[in-house]
Amino acid sequence: MPAVPENVVDDRLDGRDESPAERADRNWNEVLQELRVLQTGTQILTGFLLALAFQPAFSDLSGAQRGFYLLLVVLSALSAIIALAPVALHRVLFGQGLKATVVRFGHGALLTALTIVALLLSGVVAFVFDVVLGTAWAAIAAAGLVLLVIVLWVVVPAVVRVRHRASIHATPEGKTR
Repeated sequence: MPAVPENVVDDRLDGRDESPAERADRNWNEVLQELRVLQTGTQILTGFLLALAFQPAFSDLSGAQRGFYLLLVVLSALSAIIALAPVALHRVLFGQGLKATVVRFGHGALLTALTIVALLLSGVVAFVFDVVLGTAWAAIAAAGLVLLVIVLWVVVPAVVRVRHRASIHATPEGKTR
């Protein structure tokens, strides 16, 4: 791993006093923490899905319900594989001075995994509603969850980002620079 010269200074004005290597280390730790949260939830959901196939009532499912169930199992496995990909990349590239690259890859993988998990969560709830109450209720439940995910995972962060950018460009008197 190439050594970072001691005279490298912070290249960002974000209130942190860190070199690019220190920033990559901090960002990697944040990615790992997010991966842990995501992985725990998907592992529980995967266990739930895998256990369903061995329940006596599973034989009562329609062909369409079984197909949907299998789709959910595949989404669950896919989310785990994608969420673990940054860890695998880090392991393969360990000690080669590519942490910033690993962090960028981890960011993309996490966004992809979150998208798949949103579909998975909505799908599992739809599956349960379909089995218990029927297809119409399943569609309503899934639509509600998809809307909630869009609001909390897309709209709220976008609003916060826009407000933050606006506050950066405002002077203390409230006027835009």
